[in-house]
Amino acid sequence: MRLSFYPGCSLEGMANDYSRSIVAVFDALGIELVEIEDWSCCGATAAHSLDEAMAVALPSRNLAAAEAMGLDVVAPCANCFNRLRYAQDMVRRNIHEVPWPVSGSVAVHDMTRFLAEDDMLERIRQRVLRPLKGLRVVCYYGCQMVRPPRLTGFTDYENPQTLDRLAAAAGAEVLDWSFKTTCCGASIGIGRRDIMESLVSRLLDKARQTGAEAVVVSCPLCQSNLDMMQAGTDERKLPVFYFTELLRLAFSAGGGRRRWFAMHVADPVPLLRHKELLA
Repeated sequence: MRLSFYPGCSLEGMANDYSRSIVAVFDALGIELVEIEDWSCCGATAAHSLDEAMAVALPSRNLAAAEAMGLDVVAPCANCFNRLRYAQDMVRRNIHEVPWPVSGSVAVHDMTRFLAEDDMLERIRQRVLRPLKGLRVVCYYGCQMVRPPRLTGFTDYENPQTLDRLAAAAGAEVLDWSFKTTCCGASIGIGRRDIMESLVSRLLDKARQTGAEAVVVSCPLCQSNLDMMQAGTDERKLPVFYFTELLRLAFSAGGGRRRWFAMHVADPVPLLRHKELLA
């Protein structure tokens, strides 16, 4: 199986650990990711609030490149997925013209939903060599992956399940909670840090009250917000894992490696050692 891969800007920098775990997981599953040649920024998160036409044109350039490859697209970032789907919809309905040929012939997949299909889950379970038994997690989707449902295709947008199913397939104990899609503040922290701090603190407090030892995400900006807001705090820190980091961990018979988590602010190493999941 081959898919075109749109990494987005964050995976080149602050979410490089996410990128490395994605490559490891898809390689283990025997799926070839072909990075879109000469891909460019999709405009998330600012373009749509500044220039509507540009918010369509920027993702469309990458859609045209994927169509030229003849491969469906998989996007790991919730914002990137959202903007690609939005641009595809705008072009299909002739609301905006773009300078690249986009027919809408390729499917744009959110990575969690692609891997949470029944056949892929079975493949994941067969690949698990070290189940994450005893690791209690809550899954946080943020607001960009599932909304608006007309574009994203999520029918369970009030209580999404893709991350839950993937974390459970890795052997973790997934706890239910009511804040899966509550906004974390995203980039509002640049202009109103006080609002972001309030939103993130609420999410982390609710995760602790639920009994979680860690949070599982798929969005680089959500991970950054939840993780970095814990820098310097004295209270019990909650590691914030990308879901592919947990899958990679479960796929490793000898346990994970400390260097895999070097970019985390809320250090997950003590927790993983306690669970005997690190080599």
